[in-house]
Amino acid sequence: SYSYPWTGISTVIAYNVKATGGKKVDSVSQLLDDPALKGRVGFLTEMRDTVGMTLLDMGKDPGTFTDADYDAAVGRLQKAVDKKQIRRFTGNDYTSDLDKGDLAACLAWAGDVIQLQADNPDIQYAIPNAGYITSTDNLLVPTQAGHKANAEKLIDYYYELPVAAQLAAYINYVCPVDGVKDELAKIDPELAANTLILPDKAMAKKSRAFRSLSSEEETAYEEKFAKLIGA
Repeated sequence: SYSYPWTGISTVIAYNVKATGGKKVDSVSQLLDDPALKGRVGFLTEMRDTVGMTLLDMGKDPGTFTDADYDAAVGRLQKAVDKKQIRRFTGNDYTSDLDKGDLAACLAWAGDVIQLQADNPDIQYAIPNAGYITSTDNLLVPTQAGHKANAEKLIDYYYELPVAAQLAAYINYVCPVDGVKDELAKIDPELAANTLILPDKAMAKKSRAFRSLSSEEETAYEEKFAKLIGA
């Protein structure tokens, strides 16, 4: 009702095959428990991504979880922190560590993975069988904006197929505009076939969104998460 998606954001698992010794990493359980990865694992400072992916791995739906489920997920992450399985929590600065192999595996945003793969063939990704978190960056017009009509025209412009394709080719995140595949193929056929940009039905089936929180939940959950990550 009040916003339009600028781009979709898929949270996946990325790994450096050179750093993992050729081993595939495709679950949060591996990130949290595999001794071969100890001290070389990264999770995100974005609460919804890190906790959401952990909830999915525990068989919980991030769209319907309870307070007890949330606490259990944070507790599971805390154990991995305590045993030094997790190297650190990051924003998208994980990219340089993953590229170098200082991080063997981590939670990552799909657009970053595509950009890393362009220069480093050792970077791979996996969609966990348990599912993955999807979210959006949104276009918004502030209340009482002085140039509302112009802002709406700009939003319309970015939804035109050729423009949407150019944007998807540049930022490599999920394109929210239906029917863009043919236009994107004109720019780069590989990008048009990449399910991290244009998810197919099989991938879309595994996507889950983190549920909306009340202001009280937001405060309580963020406080617990900040304590976990040492913020």
